[in-house]
Amino acid sequence: MKYKYKLFALLFLLTPIVIFALSVDDSLIVVRKTADFELTKAGNESEWKSTSFVVLPQRKKSGVLYETKMKILYSDLGIYCLYECEDNKITATLKEDFSDIYNEDVVEAFFWTMESSPIYFEYELSPNNVELPIIVPNYNGKFMGWRPWHYEGVKKTRHQSVIRKEGDKVVGWTAQFFIPYKLLEPLQNVPPTKGMKWRANFYRIDYDKGSSSWSWKQTQKNFHDYERFGTIIFD
Repeated sequence: MKYKYKLFALLFLLTPIVIFALSVDDSLIVVRKTADFELTKAGNESEWKSTSFVVLPQRKKSGVLYETKMKILYSDLGIYCLYECEDNKITATLKEDFSDIYNEDVVEAFFWTMESSPIYFEYELSPNNVELPIIVPNYNGKFMGWRPWHYEGVKKTRHQSVIRKEGDKVVGWTAQFFIPYKLLEPLQNVPPTKGMKWRANFYRIDYDKGSSSWSWKQTQKNFHDYERFGTIIFD
């Protein structure tokens, strides 16, 4: 009989842990805080070790099946993102910032900082290290990207992209970028403070065979289906 009581007591102690594990929300990413750091093409800065990768599911699979994962951190000055993209063929010819790089291989991050306002920030980066940072007003599915004004100095992003190879064979590409809060000042709830929540989503597009897409949270219409974004919380 005493063994039954011990077993019951053990199950009682474990129950809260099991409930907690089952209740973890995969729509939430906890964003750790970091000191500011420089980005290198290697993408192996020690600061990235303080957080884990989030795997982006491949939603549209008309092309090759690849793994895509990303990390995110924040500092007193801005947001850091790192993407690791498996890839055997790079489709990237555009060389000019603010061009339509979403028509080629690209990673993207969307930050919707205030749910009462249908305005959010979109950032794209290509394997050629070409960027597209825009503010997007989205009213009932009608949206248009607006370029930043006086995009220089403390408003300017920092970014690095590198194509990874094993010998002569392409095996993937890495993208890193830093988005300063000064660039996000047209939005509300910026800069974030501990415990603050933003809505967000993270994407990749690849054009090996047709087009394939990855997203953290699945959208229905397009990447701008912001009401289906997940939530990030600043730790």
